[in-house]
This record gives sequence, structure tokens and C-alpha cells, in this order.
Amino acid sequence: MTEEPVRVSIVVPAFNEEARVGSTLDDLTSFLRAQPWTWDVRVVDDGSADGTAAVVEARARSCPQIVLQREPHRGKGGAVKAGLLTAQGSYRFICDADLSMPVGELPRFLPPQLTGFDIAIGSREGHGARRVDEPVIRHIAGRTFNYVVQRLMVPGIDDTQCGFKMFTARAVEAIFPLVSIEGWAFDIEVLHIARLKGMRVVEVPIEWHYRRESQLHLMRDGMTMFRELLRIRARAARGEYAR
Repeated sequence: MTEEPVRVSIVVPAFNEEARVGSTLDDLTSFLRAQPWTWDVRVVDDGSADGTAAVVEARARSCPQIVLQREPHRGKGGAVKAGLLTAQGSYRFICDADLSMPVGELPRFLPPQLTGFDIAIGSREGHGARRVDEPVIRHIAGRTFNYVVQRLMVPGIDDTQCGFKMFTARAVEAIFPLVSIEGWAFDIEVLHIARLKGMRVVEVPIEWHYRRESQLHLMRDGMTMFRELLRIRARAARGEYAR
């Protein structure tokens, strides 16, 4: 029996990423051209105030598989939701604009290397994972937040916040219409809904490189994420995801 060809959509949420998105697109497309997949790269511009859209449009002129999707500014979660629901791939991959995961890791999220999953999430924890150049305080803050997340919402998942996740089309269509969080903590809501629906979630240990230009602000965004976590917990308690 012949296996169906892999059709993958890479969704890149981008907010004021003029300085980085061009090189990320170059790295992605150079790698993808060598793969036996049908593919496209969808950059979701989250209402950027800089030249992000212009950079993407310039790359798209020489590579028709690159698509610019303009959205009003909502936050990373809002951009991801809009991009995944619009994408057409049978597999749909969230990819951070800084490409802090080497693109060569991508086949590990797809058949034939990985099968029988609904969601495959990149993990910076566990056997085989590798963190490069991450400041100690950033690591401690991340592990503390994960401890709280596991206690309150999604036990057993060691890294909910890594920005590299693969979804089947079926998983996207079942989960994302119910997603309400538009900020950084949307991943937690997504994984909670997936659990409620009995979907198979697997963690894929990856190599991950800390980028000093990261847009995540430890104190400001950490407090926002905690409030979003409490909002998810309250919605879950009211049964708002059980439909």
C-alpha cells in the first residue's frame, strides 16, 4: 500500500520581526526544497509596525510557497490560531520566527519518523533534549512556570511553552475553534482541550538555542501568562471546553 505524500504547512507567527524573518524564511525554504513533501510557509503578520510584511513579500516573489497572512495585532496565540485554521496542510507546524530550533529537527515531527499522533510538541526537557546558551534565571523561571502549569492544568507535559508544535489537520479543526487565549499561554489551553478530546499528544525532545532578541519579557509576560493560566482554569471549571 502506497503511503500518502506528506503535505505540511509551516505557520510562522511574526510581530515586528523585520530583522529576523528574512533569514528564517531562507533557512526554512532551503531545507524544505530538499524534502519529499508538498509544503508551504505561511507567515502570519500580527499587526507589525515595522517592515516585517515587506520582507515576507519580497521572499514570496521568488518563492510562491511563501504566503503572507496579515492579521490585526492580537498576540501570539491569536496569530497562531488564525494561521493554523487558514493553512491547508494535512500536517501544520508552528514555528517561532527566531528559528531557535534547527530546521533539521523538523522530520522528527512527521511520518515516517513519527506516526500515530494528533499533536507533537517540541520539548526542551527529557532525554535527548538540548538547551544552548539559555541563561540560568530564564531556565529557572521556565521550570517554575511549568511546575504550576502541571499542577493546575496539564499534568505530565514537561514543556508546554516550546514554540515548535506539529498538529494534524483534524486536531487543528477540533481544537482551535475553542481556543480563546490570544497571548503567550495559548499553548496551555490548546493542550487542555486536546486532553479533553482524548487526542494523542507526544513530546519530541529537540535541540533549542536561546535567542537574546526574544520578544518574551520575563517579568511582564510572566505575570500575563499566569493570569491567562487562571483564566483557562476558570473556563475549564465552567465546562466551556466540553463541547
